[in-house]
Amino acid sequence: MNLAYCGLDCESCLIHTASLEEDAAIRHSMRVDIANQCNKLYGTNLQPVDVNNCDGCRADTGRLFSGCMTCAIRKCAMDKKIAYCGYCSNYVCELLEKHFMLDPEARSRLDEIRQMTRKNEY
Repeated sequence: MNLAYCGLDCESCLIHTASLEEDAAIRHSMRVDIANQCNKLYGTNLQPVDVNNCDGCRADTGRLFSGCMTCAIRKCAMDKKIAYCGYCSNYVCELLEKHFMLDPEARSRLDEIRQMTRKNEY
């Protein structure tokens, strides 16, 4: 599984899925839908052209969604040099609480990572 710092499953992310789509017409249609969803959920003003290719916020390919570039959660995790927010001593912070309201499964994924880490400490 390819997880973002925040616990988002990149493999099921529509932006990542659109990045992998080879048919240009289908890819464009997907990006129209994604822009509309982002605008509705996050109050943004994205256009389909703004939904660029992305391999996940932790990937080193250089392909990163424009929203990830300004993500406060991503910046925090990178500044702290942690692989996932579940490793943070301040877990669960206010930024994550807001994120979890939109993606409760992300919390489950990070909680699982955190539990596995604690088991390995003993």
